[in-house]
Parts: sequence; C-alpha cells; structure tokens
Amino acid sequence: MKIIDGGVTAAEGFQAAGLAAGIKKGNTKDMALVYSEKPCVAAGTFTTNVVKAAPVKWDQHIVYDVPTAQAIVCNSGVANACTGEEGYGYCKETAKIAAESLQIPEDSVLVASTGVIGKQLPMDLLGAGIKNLVPLLSHTREAGKLAAQSIMTTDTVSKEVAVTMEIGGKTVTLGGMCKGSGMIHPNMCTMLGFLTTDVAISKELLQNFQEKCGATICKDLKGVETGAPLCPCPECVRNAVLALGEVLGE
Repeated sequence: MKIIDGGVTAAEGFQAAGLAAGIKKGNTKDMALVYSEKPCVAAGTFTTNVVKAAPVKWDQHIVYDVPTAQAIVCNSGVANACTGEEGYGYCKETAKIAAESLQIPEDSVLVASTGVIGKQLPMDLLGAGIKNLVPLLSHTREAGKLAAQSIMTTDTVSKEVAVTMEIGGKTVTLGGMCKGSGMIHPNMCTMLGFLTTDVAISKELLQNFQEKCGATICKDLKGVETGAPLCPCPECVRNAVLALGEVLGE
C-alpha cells in the first residue's frame, strides 16, 4: 500500500466540486458534490441512535434497497436533523434537483447534511448550489480539495487521504474525505466520511467492508460527546484499506 496525495477524486471515474452556496455566512464554502461517471455500488455505516436525521433515512434506503448510486450532495451549515417529514421531503427534493441536473435517476443520489440541528434546509440556496456545482465537476486534485473544504463545520483543517495498492496484479485506488472535530465518539457520531474506489467489488462485499471498517475503527475513536448522536459516521478513511484487504481476502 502506498499513500498518495489525493482525496475523493483520486480513484478513476470520480469527479467532485465545492463552493459557497450562501448557507453559511461570510462566503464560506458550504456545499460539495461527488459524482461517479458510471453507476457504482454503494455501502454505508450509519448512526446507531434510535433518532436519525432525515439524510440518514434517505441514504439507508438507497444503500440497502437500490442496486447502484452515482452522486453525493453534501451541505454544511444546516444538519437537517429533527426536522420531521418536511426534512425528509427536502432530501427527496435535493436528490431530484441533482438527478435532473446530472441526468441520472433520483434514487441514485445520496444526500448528507451537517451543521445546526432543528433548522430546515434553505432549499432555494441548496437548489441553486447544486445547479452551480454541476458545471464545476472535475477529476482534478483541486476539485477534491474544494469538496473536502466545503463539508467542514468545526474542523480546523480539511481531512483527505488516498492510497494505491496492488490487487490481482492491478493497481487500484482508494480515496476519501471526512469532516468532524470531536464528533466521532460514541457509536457513529456526527462525523461524515466518504470513500471512492475503482476496485471491482460486489455490493455485498463492499457492505461487509464498510461494516468491518466502522466496527474496527470508528467505534474505537474517542471524542467529546457523551450521548448517541443523530448523524452518520460512515468511513474513517486512513485505516479503511486494512478492512478492505481483509474483505477481499474472503
């Protein structure tokens, strides 16, 4: 395994973008879009709390019930948590706008939100942000950096990693980004993380990897919260390759 300079755009076939949509004050970057040029399998690890934010419920449906996914829309500034049916409706509306802009199925769009709990999403800003993000999509290193910067909340720095490795005589890439400062403990807290890879892997094996990764890494990390949170902690990207190697060995 070799650590390389990269993030969510490191793996072949993935593009990203980030910008300031006006959700946060001061022209701060607050929206990111990750796009797969082809439909791909998706897996996820989510909060274990009984109370789940609207994006968690939307993404669980896609991860568990839909064969493939192709895009992730993530905003920071408003968490869309404790927002009821209206908040879930905004997840569907977000996915619809992204699907129309990217010309992909609505149920292939994952959504994520982080920020203030209890506030409804400003859909006028979110919708305009998506439409502005699409023409900015790029596979470049800079595009990955902008996406990582756009999902930050209390983070002091953006968090990215990418690695290459040999599997079956071929070089494959695993890249990712995450956000969260003191947001990891306990039990899948308010951290968000996203991994992309060009590994040829089935949905079942990928979910197995995801669950191993969450169980062995995320739950062992300590933060500052004391209660089970509302939002997902999908991937801890730097150590995820260890879990991937274990799963591929199966």
